[in-house]
Amino acid sequence: MQAGFAMLCAGSVRAKNVKNIMLKNILDACGGAIGFYTLGYAIAYGDPYSTLDRFVGGTTYWGGDGLDTVAGTDTDYMGWFFQFAFAATAATIVAGTVAERCKMSAYVCYSLFLTAFVYPVVVHAVWSSAGFLSSFNDVEGGGKLIEEHGAGVIDFAGSGVVHMTGGVTAFIAAAILGARKGRFHDADGNPLPEPHTFPPHSVSLQVLGTFILWFGWYGFNPGSTLGIDGYGDTAALCAITTTLSAACGCVSGLFINFLTTLIFDGEGVYDLTMAMNGCLSGLVGITSGCCVMQPWAACITGFVSGGIYIASSNLLVMLKIDDAVDAIPVHGFNGMWGVLSVGLLADPDLVATNYGFVDRGGVFYGSTGYVLVNQILCVLFILGWVSVTMVPFFFVLKALNMLRVDPLEEEVGLDISHHGGAAYDMTGPKKEDVEELIAQRSTKHNVEPAPEEAEA
Repeated sequence: MQAGFAMLCAGSVRAKNVKNIMLKNILDACGGAIGFYTLGYAIAYGDPYSTLDRFVGGTTYWGGDGLDTVAGTDTDYMGWFFQFAFAATAATIVAGTVAERCKMSAYVCYSLFLTAFVYPVVVHAVWSSAGFLSSFNDVEGGGKLIEEHGAGVIDFAGSGVVHMTGGVTAFIAAAILGARKGRFHDADGNPLPEPHTFPPHSVSLQVLGTFILWFGWYGFNPGSTLGIDGYGDTAALCAITTTLSAACGCVSGLFINFLTTLIFDGEGVYDLTMAMNGCLSGLVGITSGCCVMQPWAACITGFVSGGIYIASSNLLVMLKIDDAVDAIPVHGFNGMWGVLSVGLLADPDLVATNYGFVDRGGVFYGSTGYVLVNQILCVLFILGWVSVTMVPFFFVLKALNMLRVDPLEEEVGLDISHHGGAAYDMTGPKKEDVEELIAQRSTKHNVEPAPEEAEA
């Protein structure tokens, strides 16, 4: 997944910022490991406090203490490593959005804060056995939602926990940071008639990143069964629904964009970017319900995901929110859709099989709205929690002049201004060497004829 994000982001930015975004992708894995090991895992899965047990964990696992003894060495280590990968993914979503104008100091701060505190609280609420939204709540008396509705939130692999959390953080960061120079205003600060689009420097890297991410999603979704022995049928269903949603999201994004350009511009465009991001949107959309949806429902989820991507991407442009890689539409808006889609399309039989809740499913199956209500509560909780924590955080960074690079540094490119030189050698040969080579070739092709040839 990290390799996929790195390639996708590197291809999406301009050539003068490739080193910068690649370094940030590497540091997402590094910062995620350190932050989640020292603080995050304890908050997410540590034994609960008596008074805050449904909101935050934390009496074990601080700094990795007891990680190998509480529940058995193998189980604890595997659990930490699997969850660390999710935490790093949440942080990487933000890096792409604020690319090309965010300071390294701000990046390090928000990456650590997100993986060590903000994201783990969401994990605890939805995935921990003590979380107040959790379907796995085994605290004596059960969680509030389980007591009242006989079901908790179904977010199997993290449409909300991972993608929406990262997407909402990215939206807040982009809004406070501001757009890249020349995106919506000219050099004098006047609004442009049409927003300027910065073309990606390598479509090949974008496509490579998309395919790597799609492949990595089979670790995200089928892998969230946490085992294959006894869970093979569920893992196989997750693989099928993941594949179909991605495919339908790609087709949906491609052809919705074709129709809109045909209607408004008079000529339809088969846009590769819309196809790639539609595919990723379908993957995000199915991540919550991959184990509780039938294949046909996954197709619907993917088709809707592509449409949501197109609509939300245009909405950001209208709001003058500059997202360098369109991570907010893909992860934020489609993460929200993924959570809500479970309340509409979850098969009650699959819910009973994988979660143990009887007669609980999507409203399209005629079920009561308990699951949908819980999914809505999950969306509202993530929106509220991330906003309450990250809005002040980014405003503080901005007030301390730690958020945005200098305008000249942005114009020159972050690779030269921050990382010792450009990612690519664009200098070419010296002009005088080229002229000398041309002169040599010209002389060679106009050689005097041999004496005997002249006499003849």
